[in-house]
Amino acid sequence: MGKDVIVACDFAGEKETLEFLSMFTGRKPFVKIGMELYYSVGPSIVEKIKNRGHKIFLDLKLHDIPNTVKKSMAVLSKLDVDMTNLHAAGGSAMMKAALEGLTKPDGSRPILIAVTQLTSTDADALKNELLINTPMAETVMRYAENAKNSGLDGVVCSPLEAGAVHGRCGEKFLTVTPGVRFADGDIGDQKRVMTPAQAKIEGSDFIVVGRPITAANDPVEAYERCVKEFVG
Repeated sequence: MGKDVIVACDFAGEKETLEFLSMFTGRKPFVKIGMELYYSVGPSIVEKIKNRGHKIFLDLKLHDIPNTVKKSMAVLSKLDVDMTNLHAAGGSAMMKAALEGLTKPDGSRPILIAVTQLTSTDADALKNELLINTPMAETVMRYAENAKNSGLDGVVCSPLEAGAVHGRCGEKFLTVTPGVRFADGDIGDQKRVMTPAQAKIEGSDFIVVGRPITAANDPVEAYERCVKEFVG
């Protein structure tokens, strides 16, 4: 896969989601299905969106003991998704178990990536709430290294850290970066943000964009603008 824009379909239900996707009569965006939508509708939403010609990033951020995550990933492997994820904070044993569970008997599997630190977490929260005294940048790098050493394909990180992750883990190790906003947009509850053009320069492989597209007056125009800035 080359660079791409993933649209975060963080809607409450199926009707709103499918109505939104019906606007895209040309290029079919890569779609992120998050917890709200998946828990509301269930796995059937994956099939319905896939049948419309979209690639799917299933963003459920698994984080549990290795055996539970392995069994859960085995269930998710039956869905036709292109990418899924877990929390790197679960540790190497959990990540390796997840990879084993996600891999089908024929050896195929979706892309598996690990969340390093949420883009809503800033340095103050990292130190005073999570009690991690290591600076944010180094924390993300260590989580990324753990993910790579566990056999994963990449990480979710801020676009601010994408270049450093590639420097530490190699250019083929994927960086999937939320926290992307247009220069003239509202950053919402994100703390570590960048524009699509800046994310491209920093080395993001995929950017995840939600409200700047889904809440735009013309979502298709906003999506095409984002693709132009990020992919070219």
